[in-house]
Amino acid sequence: MTNYKPKDFAELLGVSVKTLQRWDREGILKANRTPTNRRYYTYDQYLQFKGINTENDHRQIVIYARVSTRNQKDDLKNQVTFLRQFCNAKGIIVDKCIEEYGSGLNYNRKKWNQILDEVTERKIKTIIVTHKDRFIRFGYDWFEKFCMKFNTTIVIVNNEDLSPQEELVQDIISILHVFSCRLYGFRKYKKQIERDEEIAKELQDRNSSNTRAESQD
Repeated sequence: MTNYKPKDFAELLGVSVKTLQRWDREGILKANRTPTNRRYYTYDQYLQFKGINTENDHRQIVIYARVSTRNQKDDLKNQVTFLRQFCNAKGIIVDKCIEEYGSGLNYNRKKWNQILDEVTERKIKTIIVTHKDRFIRFGYDWFEKFCMKFNTTIVIVNNEDLSPQEELVQDIISILHVFSCRLYGFRKYKKQIERDEEIAKELQDRNSSNTRAESQD
């Protein structure tokens, strides 16, 4: 179940917070209350308000697993295994399992874009991933709201262990390289760019050393 603060729920419906407050007072759309009396709304309320019947919803439930490179085949396999076990334990019938190689910074991933296309075509009911960064490295909240507009839920199982640390370092290196090139220029500041790459490599080596130390412990 996804819960929303009044501001987020108002944005999802395309109304103001004051309108939500008025609807709450008038009984048009009653807010839920936390033990500390804070208002919140649920995704089911969104569906009910939009008049969407979920009882006969035959859209697909898909698993999405991603790693950056083919050297991480084992990580990809572990993601898929974990998600299938999760779905079996919850009694969720999976229609499709999608595995992909590609950076979480890349918005041009073929299979990921295909998922978004099918979301807009109202073919997908639920997307299940192990961690937010498996779906997208940055901007997850925007994409979650985008999917919600088409009544698609993203289920995040939140397994930190299946979010490879080395990928984060690689993504930092990519971002650092891009901004170094923009800031210094390719020719005039070549030495500075090389120095930035050396710093990034030090970060990567340090992360690898920490990972080996943790495994030895």
